Amino acid sequence: MTDLPAFAAPAAAVTFVGAGPGAAAHLTLGAFRALQAADVVIHDRLVGDEVMALIPPHVTRIDMGKEGFGPSAAQSAINATIVAQGLTGARVIRLKGGDCGIFGRLDEEIEAVEAAGLSYAILPGLTSATVAAAAIGQGLTKRGRNRALRIVTGHAMDGFAEQDWRGMARAGEVAAIYMGKKTARFLQGRLMMHGASPETPVTVVENVSRPDQRVHAATLATLPDAVALTEGPAVLLYGIEPRRAAMALTELKEATA
Repeated sequence: MTDLPAFAAPAAAVTFVGAGPGAAAHLTLGAFRALQAADVVIHDRLVGDEVMALIPPHVTRIDMGKEGFGPSAAQSAINATIVAQGLTGARVIRLKGGDCGIFGRLDEEIEAVEAAGLSYAILPGLTSATVAAAAIGQGLTKRGRNRALRIVTGHAMDGFAEQDWRGMARAGEVAAIYMGKKTARFLQGRLMMHGASPETPVTVVENVSRPDQRVHAATLATLPDAVALTEGPAVLLYGIEPRRAAMALTELKEATA
């Protein structure tokens, strides 16, 4: 077996690490090495079990989970915990599901760390959109289809998140919509109001990369019904449908589970 290449953990009081959407296969080598060198890991609820199992037993784990529209640790409490642990001199990892810089409140946590005079480093991770697209056998961009990709959120601090609906509604547009389950009907209404075809494909990928991952092929017209079938976190791939072979493999896995 080939040894992993040498890697020095970032020389910072706090390292922000993206854990990928769930499976250990999507964890970067840098993230793995940082976890091995950690004294404290402050993690959220979206970090996959396979990734959590890679944290050495002696490392202190602090669960600071958030749940959209549900029980959550206050951001102020998360910031205070990161700073308090960093001030002890421990090697602190702030472990976030997906990529810590995409809807991960990264800037707020960095500002708290900087205000305390602590150093920090960032090890980005694979975001759920890229892994979800791979699961359905598609690229997020395709020559002749879309020259841009939007990564948007379904809700904001004050409610439903407004977007450039007219731009998104144009034929051939592609968007990865995070936190869009609760707002699926709102998204559907806004897009159709601005001219999007009801037949626009939307693929809902639930529990991306985890053993219970499920793919729901839908259209804009059937999006709320598809989302209603999901139980776990999901990303909505607007403007993309699964390749037939990818759907067949998904159906086979579900039939033999």
